[in-house]
Amino acid sequence: MPYYRTAGEIPRKRHTQFRRPDGGLYAEELMGQEGFSSDSSLLYHRYPPTAITAAEVYEHPGGGQTPNLPLKPRHLRTHKLGAGPADAVLGRIPLLANGDVRIGYAIADRPSPLYRNAVGDECLYIEEGSATIETTFGALSVGAGDYVVIPTSVVHRIVPEGLVRILTIEATGHIGPPKRYLSVRGQFLEHAPYCERDQRAPVAPLQVDGEDVEVYVRHRAGWTRHVYAHHPFDVVGWDGCLYPWAFSIHDFEPITGRVHQPPPVHQTFEGPNFVVCSFVPRKVDYHPLAIPVPYNHHNVDSDEMMFYTGGNYEARRGSGIEQGSISLHPSGFTHGPQPGAVERAIGAEAFDELAVMVDTFRPLDLCDAGLSVEDSGYAWTWNRT
Repeated sequence: MPYYRTAGEIPRKRHTQFRRPDGGLYAEELMGQEGFSSDSSLLYHRYPPTAITAAEVYEHPGGGQTPNLPLKPRHLRTHKLGAGPADAVLGRIPLLANGDVRIGYAIADRPSPLYRNAVGDECLYIEEGSATIETTFGALSVGAGDYVVIPTSVVHRIVPEGLVRILTIEATGHIGPPKRYLSVRGQFLEHAPYCERDQRAPVAPLQVDGEDVEVYVRHRAGWTRHVYAHHPFDVVGWDGCLYPWAFSIHDFEPITGRVHQPPPVHQTFEGPNFVVCSFVPRKVDYHPLAIPVPYNHHNVDSDEMMFYTGGNYEARRGSGIEQGSISLHPSGFTHGPQPGAVERAIGAEAFDELAVMVDTFRPLDLCDAGLSVEDSGYAWTWNRT
């Protein structure tokens, strides 16, 4: 993360004695990325965070995935998924995936188990509802429009307040702000569309008691269920530059111009071989001859996934796109506005649209659940007059 935070009690000097009220030592834990060469935080536990009493394989149901064959644009309707509400971790539904990222969807109405993703960072987008995300660093209250970035291996659970719908982006590496938005020392620059004031992080540890506590771990070889001797949320304080954080899409400041701006102006995060972009309500192009909707484009190096989460997406009118839709426009296919959208958009002063885009630099496969809610006629909608 770009800057330093602290919460709870910590000693004045790191790696020195820090004692409990009973005289025993707190257990110091360094959580860091890229070995000891990148962002890290120090957490102070009441009990050793290493103490497990059991470990067993967990057979996660997973699901199959197939290449996008025949190659064509796809439309998936997440609100048509047949699965009933579950928890937001074990009940997560994979829709699209490749070797770098897995994109899924969760419809949750109950607390998840404690969970640690040891494969990579997660970015959650709250489409609907609200929840509390409890972590070893403390709790985050999140609601509709919030992105939540959870670093690799942070133990957490998701506690919905009623029904919550979540788009899930699971990386095989780290997710963060684009490097071009940051100074060499990690501060957001003036041209960045959001900054430190827009970010929220836990402000106090949870200090939960408990013994023989289960934690589900997704790791490179599969899934394991650990039993910890003491609750992982026993932290009394932490400091550093690595922690879970939230940011509202409504705080993203759009960049506009006289003519249509390309998708990189919408970029919000970057991950390993993919980017995440935010399309938000904004004034549009003001050249007297401007065409506000996107031109036809062919991204020869990337697949483009768009999750439609509010407002009216003018370029897609007439295609069947609706709230909760996901479109996939693959490399190898030229896509653009629907027939009639260009003429309709001329003279528009503003667009009221809300969408999350993920561009991947390796092809996305289709997961079984995604295929089950595909609108099979979407590919032919550009042929309508």
